[in-house]
Amino acid sequence: MNLPRTYGGHLMAILTCIIWGTTFVSTKVLINNSLTPVEILIYRFAMAYLCIWLISPRKLWADNLKDESLFVLSGLTGGSLYFLAENTALELTLASNVGLIISATPIITAFVQFLIDKREKPRKSFIIGSLIALLGVAFVIFNGSFMLKLSPLGDLLTLTAAFMWAFYCIIFRKLSNRYPTAFITRKVFFYGVATILPMLLVRTAPFDLAVFVRPVVLMNLLFLGLIASMLCYMMWNLAVKRIGTMRASNYLYLTPLITLFTSALVIDEPITWIAIIGCILILSGVYMAERN
Repeated sequence: MNLPRTYGGHLMAILTCIIWGTTFVSTKVLINNSLTPVEILIYRFAMAYLCIWLISPRKLWADNLKDESLFVLSGLTGGSLYFLAENTALELTLASNVGLIISATPIITAFVQFLIDKREKPRKSFIIGSLIALLGVAFVIFNGSFMLKLSPLGDLLTLTAAFMWAFYCIIFRKLSNRYPTAFITRKVFFYGVATILPMLLVRTAPFDLAVFVRPVVLMNLLFLGLIASMLCYMMWNLAVKRIGTMRASNYLYLTPLITLFTSALVIDEPITWIAIIGCILILSGVYMAERN
């Protein structure tokens, strides 16, 4: 085993989840400035696509139609369908429900991976650690004010989003042996934008170009496009390539923890002792799941 390569994969997965944990606040700022979730996704993915084109500009198409179809699926599962399902769910059910179900993605990913390849059986410590971390996520999300209201359609859409991300990671593993990471990431952004563009047709409010002149809007779009999309998708794809789908996905439990502290620092949301217990459970669960 190449230890530097393996450790690098863990580090990239951790950094990616830390950055993704801050995107909630950034997206919330943009929504407060009259941008819709669909617009935010299109702008951030389009910006990431144009920038990554400078890194991987030459090759346009996959080697065959089957692989090109997999790239379309990767853009759907890791881009448009994932965000569309999650954002629609937020309008139908409680944010705490969405956060809790989405945080089950590592377990769902392990389950889907095992169904596809029986050799990828998760270790017992992985399952126990994941369940401990998921319990910690519940503590962090509710943060002292327990509220759980079932909304079948909203909860089903959230579960769909979690499955979409699991399938995205598995599709990437299939493609990673034959194509460079930069090329795969660029194709994800392209098909993510291409498949979400029709959603702009349902927009009722007129476009306001003056919004983009505001420094707070421009800075947050640059952060989401260049850092949270281009850089993070590159790091995530490399992490999956180096340490595997299940081990990389397990670090997603850290995302609510980062969101908790970012919200406290930026928008003054309180942190209770219940949330602190949740943080300890998350870190303990991730350590147990990743221990080898």
